[in-house]
Amino acid sequence: MKKERNKLRDAKRFNNIKEVILNSVSLYGDNIAYVTKVKKDKADVQYINHTYNDLLNDIYCFGTGLYKLGLKNSRVAVCGRNSYKWVVSHLSNLMGGIVSVPIDKELQLNELEESLIRSNVEALVFDEKYKDNILKIKENGKTNIKFFICMSKLDGFICYDELLEEGKKGLENGENEFKEYTPNSKNMSILLFTSGTTSKAKAVMLSQDGICANIADLQMVEGIKPTDTNIAFLPFHHIFSSTGMLFMMACGVRTVFPDGLKYIKQNLHEYEVSVFVGVPLLINKMYETIEKEIEKQGKTKLLKNAVKISNFLLRFHIDVRKILFRQIVNALGGKMRLIVAGGAPLEKRIAQGFNDFGIHLVQGYGLTETSPVISAENDKYIKPGSVGIPMRSMKVEVVNKDQDGIGKIRVKGPNIMLGYYENEEATNAVLRDGWFYTGDLGYFDEDGFLFLTGRQKDVIVLKNGKKVFPEELEMLVDKLEEVEESFIYGMPQNGNKNDPMVSLEVVYAEDAIKDKTEEELKKIIWDKVKEINKTLPQYKYIKNLIVTNEPLIKTTTHKVKRKEELEKVLNR
Repeated sequence: MKKERNKLRDAKRFNNIKEVILNSVSLYGDNIAYVTKVKKDKADVQYINHTYNDLLNDIYCFGTGLYKLGLKNSRVAVCGRNSYKWVVSHLSNLMGGIVSVPIDKELQLNELEESLIRSNVEALVFDEKYKDNILKIKENGKTNIKFFICMSKLDGFICYDELLEEGKKGLENGENEFKEYTPNSKNMSILLFTSGTTSKAKAVMLSQDGICANIADLQMVEGIKPTDTNIAFLPFHHIFSSTGMLFMMACGVRTVFPDGLKYIKQNLHEYEVSVFVGVPLLINKMYETIEKEIEKQGKTKLLKNAVKISNFLLRFHIDVRKILFRQIVNALGGKMRLIVAGGAPLEKRIAQGFNDFGIHLVQGYGLTETSPVISAENDKYIKPGSVGIPMRSMKVEVVNKDQDGIGKIRVKGPNIMLGYYENEEATNAVLRDGWFYTGDLGYFDEDGFLFLTGRQKDVIVLKNGKKVFPEELEMLVDKLEEVEESFIYGMPQNGNKNDPMVSLEVVYAEDAIKDKTEEELKKIIWDKVKEINKTLPQYKYIKNLIVTNEPLIKTTTHKVKRKEELEKVLNR
């Protein structure tokens, strides 16, 4: 029986981002919106709390400063680490009718410059950490940038704090144009580059109408509370994170910033984080760390028995998870109650594992082009392995199904992009008759949950017409302790691309090779791969293996660049 979406929570529908912020200020004005940590040295650490009232005031001041530079109706890029100043810069753009162009801070110099040229921005707000590349871009003079605004005081650049102060003076003198501006929700408001090399990356045009629709949808399904603390780990230039940031503000949440990947555990404790939004790569590592610690303590069997008892009692609506698994929750800071996974498939056992411990883990599915969330699990409807049910405002269909019911996923709704910037051909290829064709393959089960099987372009089609989905096999291989990461591909047999052999590249874990040669390690892995094969239909058998210590080629959001990796493997 399909799940009924009308049983979801009510949510306020906003017309633009300004309404989101004003609503949060009216409801949670004195609540802390963001926390900035200032480290002068190891012993001197200060925490600056920014309330929702402070946030709105800073947006008005900074936005007025941008207007004083003549940037109304222009485009402004933001590049840097997640920070309060990044948030203020981005929201000032959105609330002032300025197209915001979030830029990936990890791009190489040529890619960064190309992004700024292609997006035709007139100003750039940037983090001092990336000053070397920005200085070179400024000296090259190839962009259309008139104003380089540094988030710190830096010679030769406009200072963020000074521009904020200029805006404050303007407001005191009655310059209220920015403050009184109402954004057009239908126009392009955000220009985002998709993952990939910049020359090939598509620039996605998003409207505030689409993002606000997504915020309302998320409020209906995810039980976020004003008392929650969220850690902004995913980079804000990624739509999953930037829409998530707006969603958290709509719910009155306190958001904190991590010190870096190696300090994540420390930060979870430091801020008593209750909500964590992340990609499977990081969530997997969190879970594996817990598993290893339990194994080290010799409590694996005890834990399994505790899970069995807990799940049995849950059938009778008796929840003892907070008591039984308190040690695990404490390891994640003591307050963790919700983990949201997105961006890639998450292994079913890990989703189930966190839920068994009483930490609610939900998965979602979306793309930059859909602002981004298409479907998600929630506290009412959850099925590990799925990506939940469609958002209320979305229509999702699976078309051109094969004999197994797997087909192409297409979606329709208010959060679909306006199109690809200056690329009509690419736009027409994915937007047809009001539908956006995602390029993903999947199916609905009898309960209306959506399952993903892979990207259409990545499917290995065998000579007999059978289809192999790389991610399905990679998930199995990645469970092996000797494997850091894996890549399934089709190796052309005798040079024939129409007759591929299912092949595997393994990046081995560094601690797996210790006292072994690479060939010895390869044999160990191959023996385990043969065991995996026994669990699969014969046409899915992995028939070739190479091992390496060279990491897979990835985007800055840690997605494997399958095309480039395949070229690398085939040219070995």
